Amino acid sequence: MIPSYTLNDGHQLPALGFGTYPLRGPDGVDAIVSALRTGYRLIDSAMNYDNEGAVGEAVRRSGVPRDEIMIASKLPGRHHAYEAAISCVHESLYRMQVDHLDLYLIHWPNPSVDRYAEAWQALVDLQRAGLLRSIGVSNFLPEHLDQVIAQSGVTPAVNQVELHPYFPQVEQRQANADRGIRTESWSPLGRGREIFGDPVITGIAEAHGRTPAQIVLRWQVQLGTVPLPKAASAERQQENLAVFDFSLDDDQVAAITALGRPDGRLFGADPASHEEF
Repeated sequence: MIPSYTLNDGHQLPALGFGTYPLRGPDGVDAIVSALRTGYRLIDSAMNYDNEGAVGEAVRRSGVPRDEIMIASKLPGRHHAYEAAISCVHESLYRMQVDHLDLYLIHWPNPSVDRYAEAWQALVDLQRAGLLRSIGVSNFLPEHLDQVIAQSGVTPAVNQVELHPYFPQVEQRQANADRGIRTESWSPLGRGREIFGDPVITGIAEAHGRTPAQIVLRWQVQLGTVPLPKAASAERQQENLAVFDFSLDDDQVAAITALGRPDGRLFGADPASHEEF
C-alpha cells in the first residue's frame, strides 16, 4: 500500500508514482497495465510524451477501478495561450477517453514567451468546471510560482522538477514547501548507472540489503518528494515500489543529498531559459 499526501486543494497524491516517458504503443500499454496491477496508482503522462492514448487504454484494461487511479498529464509550451490551453486539455480527455484528469500541469514555463500565467488561468478555470481535479506546474522557479499565484490567487498543488542525488534541488524544494506546494521528482533515479555505482549509494544499499534504486527512491520519499520512476518490466516495477518497509537514518539521507553537483542537471535544462514546445 502506497501512502499518500494531502495536497493544498484537499485531494490526495500517492507518495510514489509511475513515469510513462517514453512508453507508448502496445508495449507501452502492457507496461502501464503491469504497473497498475503491481500497485501504482499515480500515472504520469504528458501531451508531448505522445502516449496519452496508451495511458487511457491501460487504465481501461487494468481492471483497477478508475476512481482508484490518479491520471496526470501536462500542457506543452505551444498551447500556453488561454484558448489553446482549454482546447489542449479537452484533447487530452478525448485521447484518454476519460471525463476528467486527476492532475494536470504546465510542462515548462517558457519565460521568454511569458504566457504561462495565461495558461495557468486556463487550468484554474478548467478545475472550477470539474474537468481537472488538481492542477500544478512543472519546472517552475520561485519567481514563476509567485507570478501565477499573484495573478490568479490560486497556488499550484504540485511542482514537478528534475530531482535526483546529483541534483537534489534543496532551495527549490524549500521554495515549494514555503508556498504549500508538493514537490514531484522527474528522473528521480537520474537515468543513471553512474548514480547506481556511486560508492555512497552502493554502501548504503549494502547496509540495508537493498538495491541502489531502492535507496535512491527511499531517499526521495524521506525528503517528502513524490518520485516518478519509469520501469517497463514487472520486476523493476515491483522493486521500485518496495521502498516503504525500511528507513534511512538522518546521516544517510544527508550523505545522499551531499552528492549534489553544480552541473547536476541531466541535460542542462534550466527553467529560466529552457524552451519546450
